[in-house]
Amino acid sequence: MSENMNYYRIPRKEWQHFYSSGNTPLTQEELDNIKSLNDRISMQDVEDVYIPLCHLIHLYMKEAESLTLSKGLFLHRYVKTPPFIIGIAGSVAVGKSTTARLVQTLLSRLFSRRDVQLITTDGFLYPNKILQERGIMDRKGFPESYDMERLIQFLNEVKSGKPNIPVPTYSHTVYDIVEGQYDIIDQPDILIVEGINTLQLPQNQQIYVSDFFDFSIFVDANPNLIEYWYLERFEQLLDTAFLDPSNYYYQFAIGDRKEALDMARGVWENVNLKNLQEYILPTRGRADIILHKIKHHLIDEIYLRKY
Repeated sequence: MSENMNYYRIPRKEWQHFYSSGNTPLTQEELDNIKSLNDRISMQDVEDVYIPLCHLIHLYMKEAESLTLSKGLFLHRYVKTPPFIIGIAGSVAVGKSTTARLVQTLLSRLFSRRDVQLITTDGFLYPNKILQERGIMDRKGFPESYDMERLIQFLNEVKSGKPNIPVPTYSHTVYDIVEGQYDIIDQPDILIVEGINTLQLPQNQQIYVSDFFDFSIFVDANPNLIEYWYLERFEQLLDTAFLDPSNYYYQFAIGDRKEALDMARGVWENVNLKNLQEYILPTRGRADIILHKIKHHLIDEIYLRKY
């Protein structure tokens, strides 16, 4: 990422000294369970990058709570602090899911009185049946493939303190919304919302998803690197899918490997890369923090928004 006047560019060696706890609140086994299929992350990454990040998030939380208290004093009434919402954005295969799960675990451990819950915006994709009816199955992941009104309504309900809010469940195994299955979000203190579209500005809407965010993170890397990670993950999925005929990737796993990889490269170039260039990368400059990755998913620089 080139120098941006709106951000402080902080090398990892400098960032890691901003907050040192001397105690990593999770084990190697827990970290292995958190990370995605082909993601690479070490306990050193947790200590150097993610623990300082979580304490920065805590500073933002205290500011939000202070503002709520001030509003209450102004109104001469008790004003309940709404849930603190964190958005995590970035390309397919860049490691957003690992970042989201790790931040959730660390915030839960570092600030044990906080209830930290997590959703992905995949649950707000239209089911494949609807995408096929609309002729946009090849645009899955693009802005028009999401039920943005439902997502905005959900975030409004979370901020309003509504209990037991159902969120449609998306399965990467079957590559579709699971009918009749829901995850429940129940009055969290902190909600993490992870997805490629969290910072996008949909057309013809008065309210954007990001309007509900108190803090946002963009996971960034060179598109050529992300393509490599995408194809690497695809191959690893094939290595396990051949045992399960119900798995979406089974059809590719039992066929010719070269043909499957050629298909995956086509999907990357025509769908994921196009989506990244046209709709995801333009939102990077709206994030509070940009985590920049190089080879092996190593974070080398952190960008902190100045204002």
